[in-house]
Amino acid sequence: MRVLVIGSGAREHALCVALSSDPAVSALACAPGNAGTRAVAEQVGWAGKPLDAADPDAVARVAVDWGAELVVIGPEVPLVAGAADAVRDAGIACFGPSAEAAQLEGSKSFAKHVMAAAGVPTARSWPVGGPAELETALDESGAPYVVKDDGLAAGKGVLVTDDRDAAVAHGHRVLDAGGAVLVEEYLDGPEVSLFAVTDGTTVLPLLPAQDHKRRDDGDGGPNTGGMGAYAPLPWAPPGLVDEVLATVLQPTVDEMARRGETFSGLLYAGLALTSRGLRVVEFNARFGDPETQVVLPLLETPLAGLLHAAATGTLAEHPPLRWRTGAAVTVVVAAPGYPDSPRTGFPITGADGEGVLHAGTALTADGDVVSAGGRVLAVTGLGADLAAARQAAYERVAGVRLADAHWRTDIALAAVEGRITVGAEADG
Repeated sequence: MRVLVIGSGAREHALCVALSSDPAVSALACAPGNAGTRAVAEQVGWAGKPLDAADPDAVARVAVDWGAELVVIGPEVPLVAGAADAVRDAGIACFGPSAEAAQLEGSKSFAKHVMAAAGVPTARSWPVGGPAELETALDESGAPYVVKDDGLAAGKGVLVTDDRDAAVAHGHRVLDAGGAVLVEEYLDGPEVSLFAVTDGTTVLPLLPAQDHKRRDDGDGGPNTGGMGAYAPLPWAPPGLVDEVLATVLQPTVDEMARRGETFSGLLYAGLALTSRGLRVVEFNARFGDPETQVVLPLLETPLAGLLHAAATGTLAEHPPLRWRTGAAVTVVVAAPGYPDSPRTGFPITGADGEGVLHAGTALTADGDVVSAGGRVLAVTGLGADLAAARQAAYERVAGVRLADAHWRTDIALAAVEGRITVGAEADG
């Protein structure tokens, strides 16, 4: 099978690594890719230039020209733009939802409507279209205030704060930029990321993981696209995956089909295990980053066949998933100034070892690797348990050289120390 991966981050590097080890994959390409993906996949572009993944027609043309038999779309922007539709219209199997279905991530208000219709438990919310509505919504929600950009914001459009002025300012920034705002009630308890592969009917959940969104140790600093992740979750209650499948994932997929907007691809449920029970924080329409970097190394089932089954509507015939024992921890190495104003163009060394996945990297004309984005690397360690995986990850981080780089030193630490509890507000 000839497989083309679309995207340029560590998620796509992780997908390429997993696909490259699948004996069913006869050829593997990545577009536009990065300095790390080229080690495991052919780099392809369009008209002599790197692919613009946000251009659906260009994505389809590259897939046709390269002879892809399966296209795997990593990021949310091309999905919301309709890249999966364009690929399927070209007669090629594609893992990724249609533009209509991707609105589960592209519009938080749309996702709320779907959840309400499907009976999925989620936070109470107040859509905001203007400054007056923002003040009213904040009055009704009360502190802590949760103010979200209703559209795509790469994981950085959410502010959770007790400071009313900061909440108002964040809402005004989104509104002034022409966006819409969603105010939500605050959800206590630890958060869980759960991926599910679906063909629009059958739903296969993967292994739960936990992301660390805040930039700094102790969950301080601004929200980011994710500073690290780990799996599995030793503190997760028994039956969690079955509960999420029954109350969140399957009802959502069924409701999308009922609406004629069949969701096929990767449905990501961001969950809060609150003192009042499970609640959905958000949906994403693709593999999450950095959770993908810890989930895929633990998946023993060959990835290409799983994704192809979802893309071709045959997931019910796929064998049960198999998982490796042990744990995985990923630590994100970020550029100085991330997330507000990352400084790039610095040389990187020590980024070619096992478990080092490239995110924001590029090659110079001389073949040197330099930083080219806010999140530069995702360094993954494996071990018999979380403590061993965590040690392996940080030992690999110590071998990376990037001027003024920033990373958290406490990824998975609360889980290792047994400080995460479910059913009450917790340290996570």
